[in-house]
Amino acid sequence: MSLPTLTLCRTCRDADPALFGQVAAALEVDGVAARLQQVDCMSGCKRPQTLAVRQSGKTAYLFAEITAADLPDILSFLKMYRESPDGNFADARPLGRLRFKAIARIPADLA
Repeated sequence: MSLPTLTLCRTCRDADPALFGQVAAALEVDGVAARLQQVDCMSGCKRPQTLAVRQSGKTAYLFAEITAADLPDILSFLKMYRESPDGNFADARPLGRLRFKAIARIPADLA
């Protein structure tokens, strides 16, 4: 089974350059298996800093205004995402404030 990929924008005007390292450390400490990468732009400039989460065969998500304060909710999201067969959730309340930072939910490719 593939791992979820987290993609963090690094060029947002107000991007926190330390956030990538903080996310990497949180994944390692919590033991969450995921790939982490950075890109130069995800067109979320009006709500920086953006984070995409995707995995083959699952719904993908794009979140905005991510800060280090969101790390516990990101870890909760990843645990729920890993356990969900299709990446969808019946109840998003366990995601805390992260659920209000979602910009898009992109359906999985069904091909």
